[in-house]
Amino acid sequence: MKIALMILIVISSIVLIVSILFQSSNSAGLSGSIGGGAEQLFGKKKSKGYETILSRITTVGAVVFFICAVALTALE
Repeated sequence: MKIALMILIVISSIVLIVSILFQSSNSAGLSGSIGGGAEQLFGKKKSKGYETILSRITTVGAVVFFICAVALTALE
C-alpha cells in the first residue's frame, strides 16, 4: 500500500508541475494583481477550453497529492 501511495504522489507531483508551468500568467506585477482582481470580480470570465482544462487538471492533481500525502502519513 505504501509503495502504491508513493507512486501516486510522484505521478501527481509531475502532473502538478507540468500543468502549472503550462498555464498562462494572469498578472503583470503589482499593478496587474490589483487590476486583475477587479476584472475577475466584476465579470471577466475565464475563457473556455485550454485554460479551463489546465485549471481542472491542476485541481485534481492537487487533491490527489494531498489525499495521498495524508494517507501515507497515517500509515506510518
